[in-house]
Amino acid sequence: MALRVLTALALFIDAGVHIYLAPGYQAASPGGIGQGNLFYLESAAAVLAALWVLFRGSRASFALALVVALSAFVAVVLYRYVDIPALGPFPAMYEPVWFFEKSLSAVAEGAGALLAAVGLVRTAPKRRAADPRSSASK
Repeated sequence: MALRVLTALALFIDAGVHIYLAPGYQAASPGGIGQGNLFYLESAAAVLAALWVLFRGSRASFALALVVALSAFVAVVLYRYVDIPALGPFPAMYEPVWFFEKSLSAVAEGAGALLAAVGLVRTAPKRRAADPRSSASK
């Protein structure tokens, strides 16, 4: 249960930071998809994954949590260090600085990905050892 709570907490922190930051980022692109709207979508995915992990704790819920947290972590680190231009309707999101909220979300996303990966491993189906008597009789 502790693993589920910690994974959900990491995703809730991630979602909270993105919801907090979204309005300021959307102002840069009020007519398009905009980074703020992407932040809201990521927040919704994080909240849904967190709730599913918290209430169910299934292998599938940990897999979704891993995908959400890891994709957010990769995005924040990638856009911190690599200047990727706008791709179609998606804005350029290069931001070569670390500030408290961004750092907090990156730590929460990284921790959430690690915790979800541990949850995924722990919920894997157990392999049963082969009975040596059954293989000897064949």
